[in-house]
Amino acid sequence: MAVTAIVPARYASSRFPGKPLALILGKPMIQWVVERLVVCSALDRIAVASDDERILSLVRSLGVEAVPTCSNHASGTDRLAEAANKLALAPSDWVVNVQGDEPEVDATIVESLVRTAWEHPVAPMATLAYATDDMKAYLDPNVVKVVTDQSGKALYFSRAPIPHRREAGPKPIPFLKHLGYYIYRADFLHHFASLPPTPLEMSEKLEQLRALEHGYAIAVGLSPKDTCGIDTPEDLIRLENRWRSHEG
Repeated sequence: MAVTAIVPARYASSRFPGKPLALILGKPMIQWVVERLVVCSALDRIAVASDDERILSLVRSLGVEAVPTCSNHASGTDRLAEAANKLALAPSDWVVNVQGDEPEVDATIVESLVRTAWEHPVAPMATLAYATDDMKAYLDPNVVKVVTDQSGKALYFSRAPIPHRREAGPKPIPFLKHLGYYIYRADFLHHFASLPPTPLEMSEKLEQLRALEHGYAIAVGLSPKDTCGIDTPEDLIRLENRWRSHEG
């Protein structure tokens, strides 16, 4: 029962073309992601899945498996499923999905994700959230929130502020900010990619709701730290500035 990290990395992003190769402090973004995964002891194998030869060539130069994939996938999960099939993973293997625009990922985050899957064997997939009371993030529709049951399984994901406090309190409401890291059992990953989109998924534009709407459990673990994916060139500039300030 091996654990393989697959990093979907698409070149033709509508908001940030060439994003995986964009430089952060002089190093391509995808290289930051790969180098942080390589030192994670929870992983048995690492591969990058992309439809662009420039990305694949860079990945090969870093000594990591490069998996060519189709260019017409509707989502990163579809690319992940194609790559998992090409890697000939066993049905009981686990697949960690770390997007190629998550340069702040590190070993502790991946270890928390894998541990969450181990602790919830009835759930075919798991993800992470970060506990915070940041009011700006709570109200931001670009920040996905998640609520769970008492055993740590997801009840719902939303761009809306959840949970809602009916009566105002003296302090900001604590909530779980969803982080876009996933782990799937390989057989479920292929099944999940074959499921038809669902109404809530299409309304919220959140693919993970497809699993909930079809009745599958998603375990939610707590991440030891917050991270921010890079969606736009402005996000990259903010990340560089933050990293430089920490160096100082």
